[in-house]
Amino acid sequence: MARVPPPKLPPTPLSLKPILHSLKAATEYDVRDPVVSYWCRFYSAQAALKLDRTSPEARAILLPLMDWLEMAKKVMKGDEAISNEVVAQAHVENAAWTLFSSADTQDRASVFNKNVVKQFYTSGVLYDVLTTFGELTEENFQQRKYAKWKAAYIHNALKNGETPIPGPMADEDGEFAGLMDPSGATGGVGHEFPQHPPPPLPAFHGSMDGSGGGGGGYDLLTGDRLPTPAQAAPPPQPVVPAPVAEAGTTRKRRRLLQRLRLPMSLDDMTKAQKYCKYAVSALNYEDVPTAVKELRKALSLLETGHDG
Repeated sequence: MARVPPPKLPPTPLSLKPILHSLKAATEYDVRDPVVSYWCRFYSAQAALKLDRTSPEARAILLPLMDWLEMAKKVMKGDEAISNEVVAQAHVENAAWTLFSSADTQDRASVFNKNVVKQFYTSGVLYDVLTTFGELTEENFQQRKYAKWKAAYIHNALKNGETPIPGPMADEDGEFAGLMDPSGATGGVGHEFPQHPPPPLPAFHGSMDGSGGGGGGYDLLTGDRLPTPAQAAPPPQPVVPAPVAEAGTTRKRRRLLQRLRLPMSLDDMTKAQKYCKYAVSALNYEDVPTAVKELRKALSLLETGHDG
């Protein structure tokens, strides 16, 4: 795919401070995925026009940014994800979901490092970019809120030498209690979370696919300190395995459906294709566990007609 060199922008003025996150994400994706990079800058330009289009400092950002968008659209006009908003929406949504799923899988496995924070953070930004195409679905809205909150929570815990609690946790309104993960399965063990508003979203400097090892590599754009998290909840109780009889029922259902050869609905077929697409995207990020999980979901849906 043809690529356009990133625009040379001056320091962002305070009036355009909210677009720093999406501009940073655009830089992260310049090489990895120029389509995502394009829509991140498109979103940034739209937001900037609403924030400040008159000050000299803002115009110094807007003019080269809009020139870049015009040039990039011409260079990449053969890509449907640039010329067709429906395809573009699916492309950006897939990028956001891939990062969210990868971070969520690692978080539930109690893998806490800078890379997990980075993935949650960037997925939240990409869900912001997705609003370019219209109002978010309820699922995307919840995943955006959760991703931003998780990024700040894990970042803050690591910064203070504390061990984060894995999986969904309830906020003041119980909003994240039993949150459904992207697979459609119920979220992790029901932890209690300290009851305070979600802290501000951290911003990072460095590669999205870093190892997550020690050393610098990220800081807060605002320079503000995040609120200190409250005491962690007691360790989660072990998850009780599902009864063997339930697995037997699933096998019987699979054999029955295979014998009857019932046709799949269009909705189920679309879901299976989506899971396969997510698996391929996960492999692009070398995220084998997520790829395996998505392929198993597709296989289960194809064999049993059951999504889950």
